[in-house]
Amino acid sequence: MPATATARTHAAPRIRAIRSGDAAAIAAIDAAHTGTLKKHWWRDVVARHAGGGRAGGPRVGLVAVEGAKGTVVGYVMGRVRSFEFGSEPCGWIVALGVHPTMLRGGIAARLFEEACRRFARQGIGLVRTMVRRDDVGVLTFFRNEGFVAGPYVELELSIPETTP
Repeated sequence: MPATATARTHAAPRIRAIRSGDAAAIAAIDAAHTGTLKKHWWRDVVARHAGGGRAGGPRVGLVAVEGAKGTVVGYVMGRVRSFEFGSEPCGWIVALGVHPTMLRGGIAARLFEEACRRFARQGIGLVRTMVRRDDVGVLTFFRNEGFVAGPYVELELSIPETTP
């Protein structure tokens, strides 16, 4: 049977801690989904999550890698926060992505589950994230992982441009 995104003939990717050197691959995966390459932004985000980071609270950073060269095919990043409006400390998933050719193979679920295990080892029993309401694929993924609407509503305000 030929290899496809849903039926692969090789071993499942390994999950390992994120490293600063993973930033370019993560930026490429993100660009494949968003259409925008944000190399410098991802370099900074990955650097903060490599090694579990401590600035701004404990962090979780994981990648899924495959092959002898350890090609990055997916990532998850999160951090522990005590949210500003009286929320208890909880884990936040701030980034999750899988290479487009590897979708629907369980990689995101494995990354997410390992992130939750790492949050639990830090004494965290609740995980949150934020998703665009029109991103049906990502919403479906998180719903399938057991997420439900939380007690908070995200609000926003566009600030008009001002001239000095």
